[in-house]
Amino acid sequence: MQTLLIEAVEGLLAWMALPLVGLPAVFLVALVSATLLPMGSEPAVFALVKANAAMFWPAILVATAGNTLGGGVSWAMGYAAERGYERWRHHAPRHPRLLQWLQRLGPKGCLLSWLPLVGDPLCALAGWLRLPLLPCLAYMAVGKFLRYLIMTSLLLWVFPGEFAP
Repeated sequence: MQTLLIEAVEGLLAWMALPLVGLPAVFLVALVSATLLPMGSEPAVFALVKANAAMFWPAILVATAGNTLGGGVSWAMGYAAERGYERWRHHAPRHPRLLQWLQRLGPKGCLLSWLPLVGDPLCALAGWLRLPLLPCLAYMAVGKFLRYLIMTSLLLWVFPGEFAP
């Protein structure tokens, strides 16, 4: 049984090897990293683009799609958590300042979902506040696209010597 598990993990890692099937790996890493799990997707995007410069735009777009979908998952988790809380408490929750600030901004606040540490919880809070999903996803996509574009461009062209193989 243990060898079967080891073979399965090795097979999964081989399938996700960046030079072979880079875009699915980038999508999956970007999706998971946009949930509340603490991991970053920029190294996967950068590794793929560094290995194959022609993959710059596909990698940016696929990472943006995966990360935006992951932001939607966080939004849904926040939405579900708020509904569960409402059933349990039977009254409206008190909104701390962050919730009030996000409620005042509306879906535009999801433009900041690209920020490290606060971006992913921001998506969950948008769901908690029941902000409209599609506008939230649109603003998430814009912010995340710009993050990938800027980060990958900086790593490739502004600091190329820092990350030479």
